Amino acid sequence: MKARLPKEYQNSTPNMNQMVRKAQKMQDDIAKIQDELAVKEFTKQVGGGALELVMTGDKQLKSVTLKPEVVDPEDIEMLQDLIISGVNEILKEVDDYGAAEMEKVTGGVSFPGFI
Repeated sequence: MKARLPKEYQNSTPNMNQMVRKAQKMQDDIAKIQDELAVKEFTKQVGGGALELVMTGDKQLKSVTLKPEVVDPEDIEMLQDLIISGVNEILKEVDDYGAAEMEKVTGGVSFPGFI
């Protein structure tokens, strides 16, 4: 008596080829998102517009603009806090955007190191 595999396990090669094609497409889509993200610019203002930051999606800070009235030699600590706050906020915005774009491609499956 011969044992038979259930139908879903017979001739699994076409399914494997299809899975490989889907994985390759996903990899290509991820690379495209990473390329687009690298050149996309994000702008964030904090402190009522006293500080404006521009950063690319690959987390390269491009510019920092300060209004003159925020530069007070008597209150350096406030300026430091403003810069820290702004950098943290723009980094979160970049991360959130990248994660949302990646989720569109991966369907929510996490791939460490891609974002």
